[in-house]
Amino acid sequence: MSLVSVIIPVYNGERTIRETIESVCNQTLSDWELIVINDGSQDKTLDAIFGIQDPRLKVFSYPNAGQAASRNRGLAFASGKYISFLDADDLWTPNKLELQLKALQENPQAAAAYSWTDIIDESSQFLRRGSYITVNGDVYANMLLMNFLENGSNALVRRDAIDEIGNFGELLPPAEDWDFWLRVAARYDFVAVPVPQILYRVSANSQSTNIWRMEAACEQVIQKAFAQAPGSLQYLKKYTVGNIYKYLIFKALEGPPKRKRSWTAARWLWLATINEPSLLRRQVLFKVFVKILAIALLSPQQAEAFFHKFNNLFNTTTLLGTLKINPNNLEDLLEL
Repeated sequence: MSLVSVIIPVYNGERTIRETIESVCNQTLSDWELIVINDGSQDKTLDAIFGIQDPRLKVFSYPNAGQAASRNRGLAFASGKYISFLDADDLWTPNKLELQLKALQENPQAAAAYSWTDIIDESSQFLRRGSYITVNGDVYANMLLMNFLENGSNALVRRDAIDEIGNFGELLPPAEDWDFWLRVAARYDFVAVPVPQILYRVSANSQSTNIWRMEAACEQVIQKAFAQAPGSLQYLKKYTVGNIYKYLIFKALEGPPKRKRSWTAARWLWLATINEPSLLRRQVLFKVFVKILAIALLSPQQAEAFFHKFNNLFNTTTLLGTLKINPNNLEDLLEL
């Protein structure tokens, strides 16, 4: 029996799975087992995996059922006292498991330890920092506002907590992570490791690129979460909805200009403003609106040239940083 079980679901991940597995093999903590669930891959994923020789690596193949189902299948094989999930295109820094385990051992009241995230591209090169959000203890209200873990490759969680709250919701992708951590946060404390240890890869094929599917899944999670949240937290719902639409605006506008996405971003900007009228008093709203208008009315080449000329004004990452509410402190958040 291993101390930590790491679960990696993979579907057609031949390009990244070896590097992902190696980031586990390179951990400074050595007492782990790695369970890879091959979710019906049609490429050379298995060849890449079997090229790695490590007795702690276990591979199980199934017909394609999706990431949530694969994580649940991995849990059925996991023997560890602690569980961590890792997507097949993300990476960990070498001390990720060691520092998160130490945080849990020093905070026995916490069920999950999480770290900061940095964003990398398809070539594993740094793109930008994540939100770097640090909240400890009872984080339920903060988790209601947004999934501050940012991705499914982050936390280390006690197995007995998972047994208590249940598995991933298989009908909620790509928002099943948020639903899962909401259920953990409703019962248990969290502890933060305030250093970037998760390298989250942005690629054209990731689930998060389907912004319309993400919107529908997030709406489901919000309705479910607030149906179960106590009355004292119901006032947060409008902020949660506003946060989701601000994040979706960013996802719609990142990457090459696309007219269909610009009109979607315009609708989401309207919905974000309805839920947070204070946005009308912020200069960034005008910048986002102009960027949407430029994508909608100009050719992709003209829009790119326009943004390049005014890069400091219309950099998508900068706009997100201004739009996005940071729930490090709940009181500060609600004053924005």
